[in-house]
Amino acid sequence: MISLRGACASTLLTTTVTRHSIFFAGSNLQPLKRLRGGAIRANGSLAVNAADDQRLKKGIAEFYDESSGIWENIWGEHMHHGFYDPDAIVQISDHRSAQIRMIEQALLFASVTEDSSKKPRSIVDVGCGIGGSSRYVSRKYGAECCGITLSPVQAERAQALATAQGLANKVSFQVADALNQPFPDGKFDLVWSMESGEHMPDKLKFVSELARVAAPGATIIIVTWCHRDLYPTEESLRPDEKRLLDKICDGFYLPAWCSTADYIKLLESLSLEDIKAADWSDNVAPFWPAVIRSALTWDGLTSLLRSGWKTIRGALVMPLMIEGFKKGVIKFSIITCRKPE
Repeated sequence: MISLRGACASTLLTTTVTRHSIFFAGSNLQPLKRLRGGAIRANGSLAVNAADDQRLKKGIAEFYDESSGIWENIWGEHMHHGFYDPDAIVQISDHRSAQIRMIEQALLFASVTEDSSKKPRSIVDVGCGIGGSSRYVSRKYGAECCGITLSPVQAERAQALATAQGLANKVSFQVADALNQPFPDGKFDLVWSMESGEHMPDKLKFVSELARVAAPGATIIIVTWCHRDLYPTEESLRPDEKRLLDKICDGFYLPAWCSTADYIKLLESLSLEDIKAADWSDNVAPFWPAVIRSALTWDGLTSLLRSGWKTIRGALVMPLMIEGFKKGVIKFSIITCRKPE
């Protein structure tokens, strides 16, 4: 029975992907066309007009409104990559623990202490998904945490999970724009962004807001998708690399990508301290193949087909993420820093 269901799932997925790929390739619908196209220099951000900005936000919100329930049903409450030992052979059961390990490794890399006198007491989770990281770090440090997302569905579900887990008095969620956060200056002593930076059309505004809401001495953690650093002789990525990223942008509602080096320059321009970065691409390599395998299960496929076009569109570009990592075009980066006292 299992093999029969698997065969049916593969057949249905092949049919669906073929039909939608033909439509996708022939469609004139390229909602992020103006927002894409290679590297963003640290001395200036990409020009985004108001119409493009609103269209991007609407697309992101609707994408996660559609897809978050499917993700939670299959992968649980953490909507981000897992952290694995390079070249490790992993089972499906390993992936949720790898997602927890990603949080722990990010905190370790940023030297966030558990010392009772120095640990964070007020945290913001920028691009919180359904609040997995928010609830985890709140429990870990006994801290208050505010999560923001563009998706009303995510915010509602995140709050429901916080209540169910006994954290309603510690963790809160709201719909808000990461580029215009509804918080006063200097409110948080840990600013956390786990895989949301790739959605930001204005990277300078993004990191400026992270710095603005950070308290003096606060730690800022950015874990994000980047493109490779450019060589000194390059002005932009190669045309084939741009084409690959553009296809991913269309599927995941992403604006133009930037490099880890671009992020570092932006943080330096804001006079932030203790800036450091690492490439964790090898540590996330098992993730996308596992996501695709989960989509090929009967439950994964039927959920996908019920979800809506935006989620299917995102699923179609998942193999391109694997291609991007293998070609070295896509980098999974962590960048951390501290706001001066």
